[in-house]
Amino acid sequence: METKFNEEKILQQLRDPDTQRQGFAHLVSEYSERLYWQIRKMVYSHEDANDILQDVFIKAWLNIENFRGDAKLSTWLYKIAINESITFINRSKAKHNLSIDDADSFLIDKLEGDEFFDGDDAQLLLQQAIVTLPEKQRLVFQMKYFNEMKYDEMSEILGTSVGALKASYHHAVKKVERFLKESN
Repeated sequence: METKFNEEKILQQLRDPDTQRQGFAHLVSEYSERLYWQIRKMVYSHEDANDILQDVFIKAWLNIENFRGDAKLSTWLYKIAINESITFINRSKAKHNLSIDDADSFLIDKLEGDEFFDGDDAQLLLQQAIVTLPEKQRLVFQMKYFNEMKYDEMSEILGTSVGALKASYHHAVKKVERFLKESN
């Protein structure tokens, strides 16, 4: 029997030292898969996504007492995941001395070389189109297109106005469409 995730109950458990571990286990169980796929869409590598996901939960565990409850737990976790992913990408670029132009091909090479990528040619072409987007547009496109996230939730996570997010998504869609048309 599936139980519904109750954020208030989990928050109570997280704030009580006697039930904090149990609450955190529920949190990990509830959000691991969703966060993994958000991270994976950003870094393209299964191993890197797993490593970053672990870092996300370590950071969440170490900072859970700082969570004020101004936003939902999911929003807070997504924010951590996105920031950790961006930090990882920037570190990878710096480590490999990549220019902005080379970074796109670096991400595609990681995707194509990932033994866990099971997409067909159309999916690979879509991912190649997405990689060409500027970082913010890429992130907005992935959150809206793949996760079907609402603009107001993205706004909380990214700290960007709903109008700006809609514009970013619109521009991203146009660029992806153009890339796909030019590739045929």
